[in-house]
Amino acid sequence: MAVAVEVGELVGRAREGQHRAIARLISLVEDAHPQLREVAEALTPYTGHARIVGLTGPPGVGKSTSTSMLLSALREEGKRVGVLAIDPSSPFSGGALLGDRIRMTEHATDSGIFIRSMATRGHLGGLAWATPQAVRVLDAAGFDVVLIETVGVGQSEVDVVRLADTTVVLLAPGMGDGIQAAKAGVLEIADVFVVNKADRDGAETTVRDLKQMIAMVRREVRGHSWRQPIVRTVAAKNEGAAEVLSALDEHHEWLQARGELLRRRTARAAGEVEAIALQRLRDQLADLRGGDRLPELARQVVERELDPYSAAEKLIGDLTR
Repeated sequence: MAVAVEVGELVGRAREGQHRAIARLISLVEDAHPQLREVAEALTPYTGHARIVGLTGPPGVGKSTSTSMLLSALREEGKRVGVLAIDPSSPFSGGALLGDRIRMTEHATDSGIFIRSMATRGHLGGLAWATPQAVRVLDAAGFDVVLIETVGVGQSEVDVVRLADTTVVLLAPGMGDGIQAAKAGVLEIADVFVVNKADRDGAETTVRDLKQMIAMVRREVRGHSWRQPIVRTVAAKNEGAAEVLSALDEHHEWLQARGELLRRRTARAAGEVEAIALQRLRDQLADLRGGDRLPELARQVVERELDPYSAAEKLIGDLTR
């Protein structure tokens, strides 16, 4: 049985910057605590201020190193930053395996930075199911920027674009065909490209190939196009951070000027509402499955008293009653 929580007090302490309170709120979200709705209601008035930046790319391109570099640069600008590092889940414990908090130890004592590893728990799309609500916690806690670092890139791992204001795709030379990512739709989701490890051989080839692909795949938004910039970095040497931040600022200004920021955030809210509604319907369906209604409808289908569509309509009627 879940322990009752004093939500108002917890939110108040989170807004004061207390990391333990922030961590507790995210844990309530991840555990789908019975008071989750109360938590959402308490957080909502304080949200809508943070800039949400997603970072994704194939394994090995240096996402965590790049995230660490951006953290340092943002802190130099006086910004408070929250990081959600979405890790693959352990098949046994369901916990996060990669331990990004350990890899970013240089920021561990900075009260202006909060880092949280979240397990995907088998959720396709590279983002934990609770990520949108965790972003809401960090936004309400007063962080200026929330960085979301995803597991990797693939056809099932482009959900970050639905959650971020700006999506950064990282590539690196010497990893085979860097533009192979285009087959997974990565070129279409990127707002900013970062070619990390740009001091290696093949970096210029990767940049040239990206430019050619960008010329072929232009993103069109309400008649106004955004040409994705390509930024070279060497995150391990802390080179290129200023250029990345400049590209992020330029994109944010473009989003605001075109009304695209509001459109993206509205679409994000619609997806979140839909996901919550579907989860509630699944919970109700599970209750019916545990009772007599669904087995009875299934029996009627087997005995040809009902067709499956009619049975489904009856079940939906029971769910929405």
